Amino acid sequence: MKKYEKAGVNISKAEELVSRIKIYARQTYFNNPELNSKVLSDIGHFGAFFDCSFSEFEEPILVSSVDGVGTKVKISIAMNEHESIGQDLVNHCVNDILCSGARPLFFLDYFACGRLNLEVAEKIILGISRACKENNCALIGGEIAEMPDIYSENDYDIAGTIVGVVEKKKIVNGLNIKKGDILIGLKSNGLHTNGYSLARKVLLNKYNLTDFIDELNLTLGEELLKIHKSYFHTVYPLIDDCKIKGISHITGGGIVGNTKRILPANLSLKIDWYSWEVPKIFQIIKRVGEVSDEEMREVFNLGIGMILIASVENVDSIRNELEKKGEESFIIGEVV
Repeated sequence: MKKYEKAGVNISKAEELVSRIKIYARQTYFNNPELNSKVLSDIGHFGAFFDCSFSEFEEPILVSSVDGVGTKVKISIAMNEHESIGQDLVNHCVNDILCSGARPLFFLDYFACGRLNLEVAEKIILGISRACKENNCALIGGEIAEMPDIYSENDYDIAGTIVGVVEKKKIVNGLNIKKGDILIGLKSNGLHTNGYSLARKVLLNKYNLTDFIDELNLTLGEELLKIHKSYFHTVYPLIDDCKIKGISHITGGGIVGNTKRILPANLSLKIDWYSWEVPKIFQIIKRVGEVSDEEMREVFNLGIGMILIASVENVDSIRNELEKKGEESFIIGEVV
């Protein structure tokens, strides 16, 4: 055994993983003529190349974001279910740039671990690839880091960087939001990727991940691994008519913490916290952990994964379009 391997790093295994995942990356753009013509490099090069000529845009603006999935990876590791965490990562990043009105172009991932397990890493990349295809986004690069002195043997972490594009005159930036505008909340699919440190501390003191919970009609692990929902296909088509003034992705910080980021100065939010039914998982966390309403609202999305802000006269048409696409929405408050 080579000394570097004795130190915990296996270069040949990393090279094998790269060869395995190339096919997953190619699948994200080979079957999409527009993306296939724009991806100019293959996985494994020192840099990824993407043709940024946009004939369909007058003034294309690139929008980028980087994020991770937090301690939700601990649930994936404990459940030995790794594909969904890759989907979580992509969908989270897609939603972030969607808040500016951007559609995704390409994605790069970062995978760090204590010991490289080829099967686990391959499943994660498969999940990333699947979500990229679902969001019309090309997976064009990434990084694999085996760091035994940082992570324990079975631990890993993932992060992703996304780049998208928006027409300059159609950027959604919240500047036109005014008093009286309405908040339209879009239903979440559980915790998404936020609040897991608190959720794990509360729930795993009472339950095992394999416990079936009648209120959920699922095991706890199945509930906590529900995939972070992407709102791209239902929200992006609504941006063309410029009726949406602001979009917030409800992540760490909750409904108020995230939505106030897009408000002009001297405006605030009035939330009707009883205008939608809070999903059972949040009710269980509150009850079992004796968590206050205030802290629940600061930490979790409470069943609202994205908020659209629009003038009163446009609310009905926006909600009708969302309903046609199967997106459940609620009027949850207003700008004051």
